[in-house]
Amino acid sequence: MHKDLYKSPVLWVCLILIATTLAVYWQVQHHDFVNYDDNRYVTNNPGVQSGLTVEGVIWALATGHASNWHPLTWLSHMLDCHVYGLGPRGHHLTNVLFHAANTVLLFLVFKSMAGAVWRPAIVAALFALHPLHVESVAWVAERKDVLSTLFWLLTMFAYTRYVKSPGINKYLVVVVFALGLMAKPMLVTLPFVLLLLDYWPLRRFGVQVPSIGNNGKGFWKLLWEKWPLFLMSIGSSIVTFLVQQRGLAVQPLELIPIESRLANALVSYASYVWKMIWPAHLSVYYPHPLDSLPKWQILGAALLLISISAIVLREIKRRPYLTVGWLWFLGTLAPVIGIVQVGGQAMADRYTYVPLIGLFILLTWGASDIVAVWPKTRSPLTVTGGLIISIFAICTSFQLRHWKDTTSLFGHALRVTTGNQLAHNQLGLALLKDGNTDEAIAHFSEALRITPQYVNAHINLGNAFKDQKNFNKAAQQYRRALSFAPGHVTAHNNLGILMAMQSRTEEAVTHFSKVLQRDPDNPRTHNNMGIVLGKQGKLDDAIVHFSHVLRVDPNHAEAHYNLGIALARKGKLNDAVDHFSEAVRIRPDFTKAKYYLEQISQKIREP
Repeated sequence: MHKDLYKSPVLWVCLILIATTLAVYWQVQHHDFVNYDDNRYVTNNPGVQSGLTVEGVIWALATGHASNWHPLTWLSHMLDCHVYGLGPRGHHLTNVLFHAANTVLLFLVFKSMAGAVWRPAIVAALFALHPLHVESVAWVAERKDVLSTLFWLLTMFAYTRYVKSPGINKYLVVVVFALGLMAKPMLVTLPFVLLLLDYWPLRRFGVQVPSIGNNGKGFWKLLWEKWPLFLMSIGSSIVTFLVQQRGLAVQPLELIPIESRLANALVSYASYVWKMIWPAHLSVYYPHPLDSLPKWQILGAALLLISISAIVLREIKRRPYLTVGWLWFLGTLAPVIGIVQVGGQAMADRYTYVPLIGLFILLTWGASDIVAVWPKTRSPLTVTGGLIISIFAICTSFQLRHWKDTTSLFGHALRVTTGNQLAHNQLGLALLKDGNTDEAIAHFSEALRITPQYVNAHINLGNAFKDQKNFNKAAQQYRRALSFAPGHVTAHNNLGILMAMQSRTEEAVTHFSKVLQRDPDNPRTHNNMGIVLGKQGKLDDAIVHFSHVLRVDPNHAEAHYNLGIALARKGKLNDAVDHFSEAVRIRPDFTKAKYYLEQISQKIREP
């Protein structure tokens, strides 16, 4: 029995897929976090950094932080922090392990449905090694992609079991699908995909399949069968839209008109097809062209999509996999194609993580049909397929290098795109962090030349001027940001800090108050407010704000230190010592906290 197991092609395919995926992606263990969403998800997120706690679970279920509701994704990041701490290595490797698991699951699901081995193996290999999938795996903040796809494939696996053995398995489909929606709402199109799979390869449209049994049904019965899934998809779509709108992520029609969105959607569909074939000039961010797309691109893209659609629909009976693969691609991209524009990008590599499976199915089964008609093509096609997969693996390895750190990532983006205001802004942030202030100012200024209303670039340029002690220019940039976004939390907070540095405490309090009206639990602003109130002699009010910080983030060393100072000034020396001790425990290099801890401890010991 064991000897037969070792001879199993399924086992060997699984092992080869895992080994190849890990070998290509293993370099990410040496990568850093990047300053694009990784800060919101991990590096500047106290709730996530605290690990798995009761409070954290409650927060994950309730929050719309980062303009998304995906509690399972938050919990996975918390678990990483609990296990690995704040070092990036473990967080990256978790993504790689999810990607490897998805690759094997994809193979097993299609092997189960189609009853073949090598065609599903090729689809899985393309999925594992295609360069377009680097973004979803190498970016810690895109954990939601690899995690939600795990549940996508588990739902398909459960659905296959349900088709073969109806009954309690249908509840498993619903539960796993619900979990997937809690990782990322990209799964809203999965009921549509299951309906496609009913047509092929499951052949449930009134056809008896020997391996499955006589479970053939009409279209409307198959549609009604999935009503719980469609209902959950509608609910998830509504929640997602509301959360993203509240987070100001949904772009208004005044900024990007509907005709621009439709034109960009057509060109993006065609671009995804081309990048699947020729994955060059990949970027973490593709600027939206707004209304500047050439008409020939729009017409060419429309002609390409119409032509392919006509061909696959003409072959729907003889070669159903063509229609299923093509509609999988079109349908699963629909929520992120830009009709409802979320963010400022024209398209994104990460959006192809699931949709490309459809094109891989179309090409792989198509090649198999060519071999069936012309057997002499088997060897050339096999060699060509192996060569293509090998080239993709090499390209993926090179693409991964651009994700090593923020400077590499956005430096590459500027080399392969034009008019990329976000890349200039993020590269400027990395340079500012490294102390290259003049270079950072140049990039922030270029971002503002491209997009004058770019709020974050105004704020970052203000920060750079503040580092140069040019407070007037800094204040000008913060106020410019507030002219475009009057309630912007960071702009008010930074302007408040600037006012406090100039001893304009009343103005500082005004700006901090506006932040706390919009974000009542903001630990940074509570800490800043406490400092200003302390300078005004309002120690009791200051203590309230520092205490609030520590309720939100018990490991906030600065708040412990500031609370210690306020308590010492109130004469509560023992309580002050406790907080100085906590500050030193959290940050052993906290010199000022050590100094006051020694001074006040000595004062307490004096008779």
